[in-house]
Amino acid sequence: MAKTQISNNTHWRFEVPETLSVGRFMDQLTEQFTVSTQPKQPTLKIYYDSFDWRLYSNGFLCEFIQTKSTSHLRLLRLDNQQLVSRTDVAIVPNFANQLNSSALREIIEPLLEMRALLSICSFKYNSLPIAIINTEQKIVLRLQLDIYPNSAHQLVLHPVKGYKIQTEQVLEVLTRQLGLIPDPLPLLFHELKRQGRKPKEYSAKLAINLAPDMRADVASKYIYSHLLKTIKDNTQGVIYDTDSEFLHDFRVAVRRTRAGLSQIKNVFPESINARYSEFFSWLGQITGPTRDLDVYLLNFERYKTSLPDEHRAAIQSLYDFLLHKQQKAQAELAVKLNSEKFSTTLKEWESYLKEEVIKKPLEANAKLTIKTLANTRIWKVFNRVMQEGNAITEQSAAESLHNLRKTCKKLRYLMEFFQNLYPEKDIKLLIGYLKALQEVLGDFQDYQVQESHLRLFSEEMAVQHVSLETLTAIDILIGNLHSHSQQARHTFKEQFMAFKKTENQSLYSALFRNH
Repeated sequence: MAKTQISNNTHWRFEVPETLSVGRFMDQLTEQFTVSTQPKQPTLKIYYDSFDWRLYSNGFLCEFIQTKSTSHLRLLRLDNQQLVSRTDVAIVPNFANQLNSSALREIIEPLLEMRALLSICSFKYNSLPIAIINTEQKIVLRLQLDIYPNSAHQLVLHPVKGYKIQTEQVLEVLTRQLGLIPDPLPLLFHELKRQGRKPKEYSAKLAINLAPDMRADVASKYIYSHLLKTIKDNTQGVIYDTDSEFLHDFRVAVRRTRAGLSQIKNVFPESINARYSEFFSWLGQITGPTRDLDVYLLNFERYKTSLPDEHRAAIQSLYDFLLHKQQKAQAELAVKLNSEKFSTTLKEWESYLKEEVIKKPLEANAKLTIKTLANTRIWKVFNRVMQEGNAITEQSAAESLHNLRKTCKKLRYLMEFFQNLYPEKDIKLLIGYLKALQEVLGDFQDYQVQESHLRLFSEEMAVQHVSLETLTAIDILIGNLHSHSQQARHTFKEQFMAFKKTENQSLYSALFRNH
C-alpha cells in the first residue's frame, strides 16, 4: 500500500467499523504514539436545512452541535466539509434573518429566503478528544472519535500546522494497520441511507416520466398521484404555518390538479371528474386569502423601500394590520385542513388513483396513448392562447388579459405534465417563452389585485382610526402599484410578439399537431 499523503484537507474523516472496539483502537494508537485524552463529552448534532434542501442544493451543510458546556451553529462546504462560518447559539432560530451572526446570516439568508430552518436528522453520541504529543510535549495532531450507540463510529483528524510528517505517520497506522478508509461523506449521508432516505428527497418541481404509449387514463393517474404526494408532503407545514412556501407549493399542486381535471378530458368518468374538480376548487378557495396575505407580508420590505423616506416609518402600521389578518386567516385555514371533509376526500382520491383502470372504459379518451392526447390538448390550448392574445389591443379591458393569463397557465401545466414526451431542448425553449409571457400577465394581475385590496385595507384601517400619515403612505403605495400595473400592460405586447414569433409557431406545430 502506498504511503498516505497529506493533501489540502483541513481534516481527515474515517468511518470506524463496529467490529473495531474503542478499546482496541486506543490500544493500537498508544502503542505507536504518545496520546493524551480528555473525558468523553455527551454531544448532540442536528443537521438543518429548508424543507426543499436549499442549503444542500447550493453546496452547504448546516450543523448544530451541543455539549454540556457549549452549543454552536456552523456552516460547512458540502464537498470537503471545510468550515465556512460558525456562531454560538443556544437555540437555532426559525429563520435565517433571526441569526445573531451577520457573517453566517449574509450567506444563509439569500439562499433560504422565506424558508424556515428545519431539523433534517439528529444524533446523540459521545465525543472523545484525543491529542498526539511529541517528545517536547507539544500537540502535533488532534483527533476526535465520535462514538455512536447504534452505528459505526466516526474519526476525524485535525492536522496541526507545521507537523505534516507526524500527521502522515498517524495516517499510516490508521490505514495500513487498522485498515481504515478515508470517508469523504458527511455523517448525514450515512444516517439518511440507514433511514431509507436521501438528500433532496423533496422537490415541488414536476419530474414525471411517462411512456408515449401509456394509456391516457393510466398516465393521468400517475400525474395526479405525483401531485397528491406534493399536497400531502406540504399539508402539515401549511397547518402549522411553518413557512409561507408550504402553502405556495400546496396551492400550486392543487392548481395543477384542477388544470389536469379540466384539460385532460374524457379520461375519467364524469362523476369522478365533477366530484374532485369541486373538491380541489374548494381547496383553492380556502387557501387563497392566507396566500394573498402571505404575499403582502413577503413583499412588505419592497413596499416600504418604494416609498419616500419620510413616509416609511408610517407604513409599519400596515404591516401590523396585515399580520393580524394573516394570523386570523391562517387559523381558519388550519381548522378546514384538519376537518373530516379534507382528510376523508383526500384519502378517497388517493384510493381511486391506486385502483387499476378498467380494461374497457366508456370514456372516449381513456384508451388513447398519452402522447396522442397530449398533442391534441396542448395544440388546442396553444391555439386558444393565440386567439385570445391576438384579440387584445390597447383598448381591451383588463379582464381580457386576466383571461389570457388563465389560458396560459393551463397551457403551461399541460406542457409541464408531458414535457418528457418531447425533445428536451425544444420543450424547454417553448416553456421559456411561455413563462416570460405569463410573468408579465401575472405582474399585471398581481399589481391590480394588490391595488384593489390595499384600497379596502385602507378603508378598514381608517375605521380603526389609524393615523393620517399611515393612510397617506398607503395612498402613495397604491399609486406606485397602479404605475407598475400600467407598465406591465405596456410590456405585454412585446412579450406576446416574442411568444408568437414564426419559429415558435412552427415548433408548436411540429411537436404537437397530430398530422
